[in-house]
Amino acid sequence: MRVFAVIPAWNEAPRLGGVLEAIRPYVDGVVVVDDGSVDDTSSVARAGGAITLRHMMNRGQGAALRTGTEAALRLGADIIVHVDADGQHDPSMIKTLVDPIREGEADVVFGSRFLGIDPTGMPKIRRMYFWAAKLFNTYVVGISRRVTDPQSGARAMSAAAAKVIDFRQDFSAHCSEILRLVTKSNLRWKEVPVHVRYTQETLQKGQKFTEAFRILWHLLIRGTK
Repeated sequence: MRVFAVIPAWNEAPRLGGVLEAIRPYVDGVVVVDDGSVDDTSSVARAGGAITLRHMMNRGQGAALRTGTEAALRLGADIIVHVDADGQHDPSMIKTLVDPIREGEADVVFGSRFLGIDPTGMPKIRRMYFWAAKLFNTYVVGISRRVTDPQSGARAMSAAAAKVIDFRQDFSAHCSEILRLVTKSNLRWKEVPVHVRYTQETLQKGQKFTEAFRILWHLLIRGTK
């Protein structure tokens, strides 16, 4: 089965090259979507051997993932893995995400930073944010089955599942939207533990409470139907 990584990237030139090198042993192809960067992200992606697409303006992580997922399907991917461009994800997680799909156990696999792992290493503000997201997904979005990490960007899906999961949220609300669509479509899914490496740089660019309010707005006004 051909595994393609899809990487949304916005001003990630300093980190992207290392990510591409690290994930190469685990995938058959890589699609990088430069989401309107003003640095050399596209050049770094091409130099790293990735199929490189570019948005002329910053449209959001969800939009970049949608563009990359559609491209991976056209290129003949059997399994698609979403990977962050900033190096937070341990590249070995790709095998952990992909194996349940290869073995016929699931259609979609979500990586969880909390499953079977002590979350105390996560910054306090992020722990608060993700616990709030869990409650929101249960009581507003309507995901009844317990999800330990609803805002994780690490996920894998079969090509068949990717064709069904027609997510439209352009920004961070896509995480909750994908969960809702997976549940609504009765796709088989599971969570697996993944390790995330936090640095001062990635913390500074991470989600803040203002982003949490934007997620709530988009899901309540645009995407919960």
